[in-house]
Amino acid sequence: MDDCMALILAAGQGVRMRSAIPKVLHSLCGKPIISYIISAVKDAGVKKCVVVTGPGGESIKDVLGDGLDYVYQAERLGTGHAVMMARHYLTSDHKYALVLPGDVPLIKNTTLRCLYDTTREGGYAAVVLTAIMNDPKGYGRIIRDSQGNVTAIVEDKDADESQKAIKEVNSAIYCFDANVLNGALDMIDNNNAQHEYYLTDVLAAIANQGLKVGAVTVEQPEEVIGINDRVQLARAEMLLRREIAVRWMTEGVTIIDPTSVYIDTDVEIGQDTVIYPGNVLEHGTRIGRQCILYPNSRLSNAIIGDRVTIQSSVIIDSEVGDDTTVGPFAYLRPGTRIGKGTRIGDFVEIKNSIIGDGTKVPHLCYVGDADVGKKVNFGCGSVVVNYDGVRKYRTIVKDNAFIGCNANLVSPVEVEENAYIAAGSTITDKVPAGALAIARAKQVVKEGWVAKKFKKGTEEE
Repeated sequence: MDDCMALILAAGQGVRMRSAIPKVLHSLCGKPIISYIISAVKDAGVKKCVVVTGPGGESIKDVLGDGLDYVYQAERLGTGHAVMMARHYLTSDHKYALVLPGDVPLIKNTTLRCLYDTTREGGYAAVVLTAIMNDPKGYGRIIRDSQGNVTAIVEDKDADESQKAIKEVNSAIYCFDANVLNGALDMIDNNNAQHEYYLTDVLAAIANQGLKVGAVTVEQPEEVIGINDRVQLARAEMLLRREIAVRWMTEGVTIIDPTSVYIDTDVEIGQDTVIYPGNVLEHGTRIGRQCILYPNSRLSNAIIGDRVTIQSSVIIDSEVGDDTTVGPFAYLRPGTRIGKGTRIGDFVEIKNSIIGDGTKVPHLCYVGDADVGKKVNFGCGSVVVNYDGVRKYRTIVKDNAFIGCNANLVSPVEVEENAYIAAGSTITDKVPAGALAIARAKQVVKEGWVAKKFKKGTEEE
């Protein structure tokens, strides 16, 4: 498709979204709506992509970045007007032009390729992508002649009763002969209910010149649904989530209840992994083989090895090695790297730390800004005290160290190999290899103290 460019219309205000965020930037399974359209266009083989933005559209360019061309539509005077703003691209080296809105995220690259092939091979001046809908309300209706060629598209607001009965609708996705489109833009006006320049009127203008206008009908109408409000956004999310779940189940992943699992589009999952209900797998997450994700975990940009078990935990911007167990109710914060065969237990929080292979942090612990070696044991309630109120410091715990229950390691501090920390200690100095560190007040027992206290209280009354 080197001789085809794409023009994506993204200047719509999206007032029904009731949002300060441009409609096409709302998130759908972890990506902006418009990014799906751009991916479909590029995967179809189109290299030149032009995006039409309007007031407030600077954020669209910020999100999409370089590699695309941008055109600004200062006044929103309709889809035909939006194409007029980019008409100088229609006189370039590209013979064909795909034109599509920025809010149809379920469109497939294979469909766009079919649309292009039909235009080129059939000698059409324009081809419109259509769908058959049981409830066509709100969509433009396709008008055909006796030979099946498209003669016009009538917008819903302008349609009469007989036209409203037509179930074949316009998807707002087209492939044009670029030169023909450029010339036809001069033939349309805004004499309609909306007082806008309709791109649909271009097809009638082309047909009136005796040129061929065809149509390609999608098999699944859901592929061309647009998103104009949050209800439609939720529907698209549901359809895309179902598609993602089916894809992974086909690849050998067990998903107990696909309707209750939320998997972003770029997540990767290994074979024989089992995912229970309530899991949320967000952008950038990669999960290995034979893992078990029990209910109600959230993983965001998390890299999970093979044979890992996770229970009701949150893992963000972190890595977990093979054969490790996490949770329940663990929180791995950004910058954390967990080794192989480790145990991160219940109500454990780890932040910006490296935890070596075979280390156990079983329960009720906080480890922050620490480099922990292999086969270290953290007792219940132990804490790495990494913050003095102004700065954060790192602690080093080397291989085979044993940290007793309710011990505090006050950073920066180092615990060397095979050292032991007595329960209840607050460690502020280096602990040598093989040493036992005890840092707590000596226990004092006063026999008979309770009886004396209460006897004294009685005398005072």
